[in-house]
Amino acid sequence: MKTLGIFLVAVGLATSAWAQKAPQVKIKDGTLEGISETKGVRTFKGIPFAQPPIGDLRWKEPQPLKKWSGVYKADHFGPSAMQRPVFGDMNFRSKGTNEDCLYLNVWAPENAGKKSLPVLVYFYGGGFVAGDGSEPRYDGESMAQKGIVAVTVNYRLNVFGFLAHPELTKESPQHASGNYGLLDQMAALRWVKENIAAFGGDPSQVTIAGESAGSISVSAQMASPLSKNLFSKAIGESGSLLGTLAPVSLAEAEKKGAAFAASLGAKSLAELRALPAAQVLEATAKAAPGSFPMVIDGYFLPKSAHEIFAAGEQAQVPLLAGWNSEEMNYRAFLGGQQPTVENFKQAVTKRFGASADAILKAYNPTSDAEVEDVATALAGDMFLGFSTWKWIDYQVKTGKKPVYRYYYAQPRPAMRPEMGNATPGLAGGIVKNEGPVTAAPKPANKGAVHSAEIEYAMGNLGSNKVYAWTEEDYKVSKVMQEYFANFIKTGNPNGAGLPNWSPVTSDKEAVLVIDANTKQITDKHLDRYETLEKVSPVK
Repeated sequence: MKTLGIFLVAVGLATSAWAQKAPQVKIKDGTLEGISETKGVRTFKGIPFAQPPIGDLRWKEPQPLKKWSGVYKADHFGPSAMQRPVFGDMNFRSKGTNEDCLYLNVWAPENAGKKSLPVLVYFYGGGFVAGDGSEPRYDGESMAQKGIVAVTVNYRLNVFGFLAHPELTKESPQHASGNYGLLDQMAALRWVKENIAAFGGDPSQVTIAGESAGSISVSAQMASPLSKNLFSKAIGESGSLLGTLAPVSLAEAEKKGAAFAASLGAKSLAELRALPAAQVLEATAKAAPGSFPMVIDGYFLPKSAHEIFAAGEQAQVPLLAGWNSEEMNYRAFLGGQQPTVENFKQAVTKRFGASADAILKAYNPTSDAEVEDVATALAGDMFLGFSTWKWIDYQVKTGKKPVYRYYYAQPRPAMRPEMGNATPGLAGGIVKNEGPVTAAPKPANKGAVHSAEIEYAMGNLGSNKVYAWTEEDYKVSKVMQEYFANFIKTGNPNGAGLPNWSPVTSDKEAVLVIDANTKQITDKHLDRYETLEKVSPVK
């Protein structure tokens, strides 16, 4: 009995020592001290990767960080980028928003040492107006437990990340303005290149990934000559800059920026920079849609993305990309009208005019019962499906590495009964998650809505307290995360126990449908994307 007592005391002391011992790493700019929240994983939160973009650095390319002395406590998330509360499904763990937002977070296996592990750098979504690297759905702990060093990155958003203006262009050494958020991402990738080895990561094996605006960001980083040598693989979940939120000319962006400055009464760049950040942000609520687009600035993007990808000048890396089955619902396309063939035809005619016949040939419901599915497909393709397909198409034609395409179709389960009418995301962290639910209510959507796959792919279902996850959901997550992890490690998603996933080729449009019965198929709707390209080209 005495021996058992001594053993338990020793175990307790060892556990306590593990919990209290804060991990430290020495990087280029100084020493970091992180935390060990979960056994086997070291976490470093709120690591600065550039100088705060405040004062005279507002609307400038991110500047190199100044070294610090002593130990930097990397035990909490840095502030979120300036943003308005526009999406209900975002749940931040950071404390407030601030212009001083250029921080990243690292999750690394505890005993990584100098193992040179593969690295994942994830860019959040949010339409370039919202999002944060602290969101639980992007948490890197689960990936770290699979032998991957995971990184999430904050980047400037909205007017702070994408304002172009004649005076900004004039003062820039590169004669460019805008794209500051994309330049922030590039600066983070340079930081990873220089420092990730200290966490056990291999700087030559970096995969960049993201969803929605994050996916568009991945395609932009692939297109830019400034960053295409900073990573070795790419993952895109729903979207590319070859369609939705496509870059505009510098002249057009400058015109938009000048109009915004005038709306604030700012007569010079100095006056604009002197305005409080909160006032500038609030003014964006009244700005015209698309006031702060990505820009063909002659620097980050020297020419259009279509020209870059068509010429094969993009990053030549393996690509894994796809989109969800319900990126946009049929109701959005039909404008509230009943899903009938006649109403669908009228909506197509209104949207496409003289090209309506071509669209109706590719998206052709033969009965009212088929309209919901066909209209949902068209709405989703117009939103993000087509631009993702075009990215894949270019990469197959002009790229030199394998391309893997998925179609995510697992519907989220219904919200937990105790959530009532709460808004997903806003309620995250309030309701205790008791694990899988064996008999969940019927899902609210037939398909997988926009962003639904993130928690599944990152192994973070348990972090979302809103939905009544079932054993089936956890099984789907296990399969999807395994594919992603394998790709991050080797450039090939295939692995033991997983259904085969063939790369797309010029003569075979292989697609992996990810749901409760994951399987590979050959796409039968190639004509839809080709039609959208002809009748509604996005240049």
